[in-house]
Amino acid sequence: MAKLRVLSFFVLYVIPLVSPLAYGQEGSRSVFLRNQEVRVANLPSLTAPSAHRSAVFATALETVLHDKAVCCGKDSALEDVALYAALSAPLSLRELSTKLQGRHLLSDGQPILVNADYIPHDSMNPALIVSTLTEQHAQLMEWKSHLYVLYGAVFDETRDSSSGVRAYAIRKLFLLDLRFSDQRREAVFDRETDDWGQMQGLLMVGFVIPPSPWK
Repeated sequence: MAKLRVLSFFVLYVIPLVSPLAYGQEGSRSVFLRNQEVRVANLPSLTAPSAHRSAVFATALETVLHDKAVCCGKDSALEDVALYAALSAPLSLRELSTKLQGRHLLSDGQPILVNADYIPHDSMNPALIVSTLTEQHAQLMEWKSHLYVLYGAVFDETRDSSSGVRAYAIRKLFLLDLRFSDQRREAVFDRETDDWGQMQGLLMVGFVIPPSPWK
């Protein structure tokens, strides 16, 4: 049976990082849930072979996709992308997304389609982050010019029972710094103490292996 894996990044509602919603007003049908938490489970525990940006990128991508046939070692479908990143000047997440996007080949010649969706700082929002993490999809994030794997969040949620709309406000983001294997590996962005302006972008990557027309 052909293997099929699809990552969906459908966003139902978009608000700023912190929403100025008022709760408990007369006639309000909103339910406010504080300090909700979501984490992506069962990510491989990988450490980059060096602190070089290309090595961290390849390891982060392998962590997010966790399929060795796809990424990123010898004879994998994305080996060429990892090699390009290693031989080029340090690339931005936007540039890397263009190299990932599109058709690639597995070692047996079977094609895969990679979707790489780069989200710049100005377009990042809580609904996007929470929805993908809830669907158990880790993401690549650039913070203070370093690459991280974003795998969890603490957030406040407001549910409007009359419209069904949900709104979110991020409190914390849980990140993996793959340059390290010790206590420095776990990093936390705290909305109370850290500057959101230093979050530079988000890269969401997924792939699908189409079924063979001969099967």
